[in-house]
Formats: sequence, structure tokens, C-alpha cells
Amino acid sequence: NYKMAKDVVMTNVDAEDAANVYNEPEPAEQRKKPRKTKCSSDRRFSIGAEDLNCGLLRACTAEMIGTALLIIFCVGSANTLAIADSGASYYLAISCAFGLGIGGIVHVIGGVSGGHVNPAVSLALLLQRRISLIRFLALHRLFSFIGGFAGAGVLYGLTVTDSVPAASLSGTNNVFGDLNIGQAFFLEVIGTCFLVLTVLATINEDRRHAPSYLQPLAIGISILVLHIFLIPHTNCAINPVRGTVLECRYWAAG
Repeated sequence: NYKMAKDVVMTNVDAEDAANVYNEPEPAEQRKKPRKTKCSSDRRFSIGAEDLNCGLLRACTAEMIGTALLIIFCVGSANTLAIADSGASYYLAISCAFGLGIGGIVHVIGGVSGGHVNPAVSLALLLQRRISLIRFLALHRLFSFIGGFAGAGVLYGLTVTDSVPAASLSGTNNVFGDLNIGQAFFLEVIGTCFLVLTVLATINEDRRHAPSYLQPLAIGISILVLHIFLIPHTNCAINPVRGTVLECRYWAAG
């Protein structure tokens, strides 16, 4: 009986010790230290020879597809035949198409290529030394333009008919109202800077943003706001790819 009682007491003590160990806080030296983040001055410029691998090819393909989808869906929603029926809501509809569409594209391809779909954003990341020169030139210059031209060709082939001429498909840059070229250029620069600052804020490590749908959503909302403001003035390009490849419309129509 004494031995059985002793075993019961020892079992209870072991259970209490285990509970205390479980609830006992970790020593200060073993606690997880805050993650150190690199600031821009800690990063080094890289040519990017190490990026020449299969991963770069996958990223290039994703960026090309994303840019093509941007031209097909977002620019394809800008049909001037809808102006007479939609009135002022036309600008809001196009702005929502670009904002939500680009946000979705960034969310889809972001895990593969970063989801830039805009060489202006890529240039900012290159200057911040977040991407290498080779990655910038191949991924965000060459393949973005290839995807843009491919998307413009698909958009022209699928939407231009006898009843919908090429001239009715809007999307190219223009200067509207009494604005001059200098004012339009300044508006585009300010809009592009706002977009780039939004992207840099969403990837700032010091804010400890967990990768989620909120980053593409923030970028999409900023693009929506920019289109609402800039479409009546310049048609809101804020993207060198879009401003260049849509001239294919006139080339194909002529």
C-alpha cells in the first residue's frame, strides 16, 4: 500500500512538473529575436548571372502572360462605343476594370515573377537593388513587351469586326481638354510615382506584411483611383508597355 501511494504521489508530481515546464516562459536568450531586415543601403547591385536558370524562364513566362492578360481584359474593357450609353459611369467602369483586373493578375503571378506587369515598377525595384539587371532586362522589359504585343494582337483579332472598328477600341494615350503636353506628362509622372510608392510600401519588410491578398488589393485600389483621376485628362497609361503596344491597333487598322 505504501508503495502504491508513493507511485501515485510521484505521478502527480511529475504531472505538475510537466505542466510547469509547459507554462514556463522561455529564457530570454532562447526567445525568438525580431527578424532583421535589409534596408536599401545594405543591398548590393547585381548583374544577376546567378538568375540564369529555369526559375527565370518560369518568371518570364508568367510576366508575359500577366501583361497579355492586362491588355486583353483591362484595355479590352475600354470600348468607346459604350460612352453614349454609359455616360459618366464609363470612366468608373474602366477604372474598376483596371484596378480589380491588375490586382487579380498580380495575385495570380506574384508568387512566380513578383507580378510587376509594369516596367516602371521594375525600374524602381532595380534602383532599390531588389532585382538584378539581367532579371530586369529579361523579365520586366523584353518579356513584358512581348506579352503586351501578343495581348494587343489577340485583342484586335477577337474584338475588331465590321460593327466594331479598331478606332472604337480606346486605351491609347491622349491629351484631352485644354491640357498641353507638359501638363499631361506631369500628370502621368505623378500617377506613376504614386503607383510605385504603393508597391514599395506593400513590400516593405519593416512593416512585416504577411504575404496575402491584401498586397494585390492595395495595388489594385491605387490603380483604380489613378484611373478615375487621369482617364479624363490623359487616358491614364502609367505603364510604358500599355502606352507602346496599343499603337498596334492603328498599325493593324491601317
